[in-house]
Amino acid sequence: MFRQVSRYVNKIVEANVLQINRGINSARCLLKKDACAEMLEEKPIKQNTVLVEKDKNITLIGINRPRQRNAIDGQTAAKLCEAFSAFEADDASPVAVLYGIGGSFCSGFDILEMANEDESTVSVEILMMPEGSVGPTRRQLGKPVVCGINGYCVANGLELALMCDLRVMEDSAVLGFFNRRFGVPVIDGGTARLPAMIGLSRALDLILTGRHVCAEEANSMGIVNRIVPTGEALNKAIELAKCLSKFPQSALNHDRKSVYSAVFDVGSFQQAIQNEIMYTSKDIIDQMHDGIKWFNKTFKDNDTDSWLKRDKSMADWYDEEVAEAAAKVDEEKQAKEALRIEAEQKVQEEKERKFKEKTLKSAKVTEKQKTEKEVEKNAAATESKEKDDKNVNSVESKSKVDCEEPKPQTSKEPKK
Repeated sequence: MFRQVSRYVNKIVEANVLQINRGINSARCLLKKDACAEMLEEKPIKQNTVLVEKDKNITLIGINRPRQRNAIDGQTAAKLCEAFSAFEADDASPVAVLYGIGGSFCSGFDILEMANEDESTVSVEILMMPEGSVGPTRRQLGKPVVCGINGYCVANGLELALMCDLRVMEDSAVLGFFNRRFGVPVIDGGTARLPAMIGLSRALDLILTGRHVCAEEANSMGIVNRIVPTGEALNKAIELAKCLSKFPQSALNHDRKSVYSAVFDVGSFQQAIQNEIMYTSKDIIDQMHDGIKWFNKTFKDNDTDSWLKRDKSMADWYDEEVAEAAAKVDEEKQAKEALRIEAEQKVQEEKERKFKEKTLKSAKVTEKQKTEKEVEKNAAATESKEKDDKNVNSVESKSKVDCEEPKPQTSKEPKK
């Protein structure tokens, strides 16, 4: 009896142990599967949203969020502020270039990030940011910045472009305060900078309507300074930056600061003139002396007119790469012009050939018609002559018959 009970208990224990082992093995498998799934899951790669590099002494700052059309979130805005602070602190870099990567310059603030947060808190934080919602747009930069605009440059992205000194825009790019459609205000310096650039009326037109602006209109208004073919905004912006970097920088920055002061800081003409004088420093005077010495060594008294008549007044300041690029562009233009002239000549020759063929064909038709008319005329004349001859012969025959008719006898001959 005891043996049977012990056997029964052993069977129950073995069954429970087996079930527990199965549960442990199942749990282990599930844990392994979870671990494998975690291993297989793609970990999000942190993207460097702002790229900073150097092209010789030119600082290149690129916005790198192409999937969002370079919409700027809070982290990207902070990185842009850091990049421009590093540029201003870099004495070896006189000019910077700001551009967008992946087909668009900047589509403004990332509204999706705003939607993920508490609305009131985010709005207050944006308004209270000392630098700006999309970068250092509320800062007066100390050195020139050239902007290369491609694709979409809208909303706060347009304000970011207005922060720059010069703007190079591709012919297919689009500007506009599209944030008007979503109730997002213009809060990155656009209401201060745009009227100073293009005037009150035009600024109100763009800000209030939020309409899109093409390259030609933007250039005519004065928003952009250069229009270039699609895909050339960055290259042309770098060329322009290199041109600026060749000038004596103290005088250049003095004039730049005076212009901004005259527009934004003063309320009278006399105050603007006074600022021009006050901003002059010893470095500027020294560079001016060096420039005068260089001019006197380069040009003589009898050839001062030669440098005034140059077609390319900036050529002395270009570096070799820019000069080669400009020469290449000129060659391409000349080649295109030659092809255009050749095509026009071919078209003209084709027109002349067709005209000659048409004239010759018309002449042949006219000659044929003339010949046919002459044949018909000759045939008609011949037929008329034949009729006349026939009539004459008929008359002559009748007259001859009349003449040959015998006379009647008047008396009979006597009988013999």
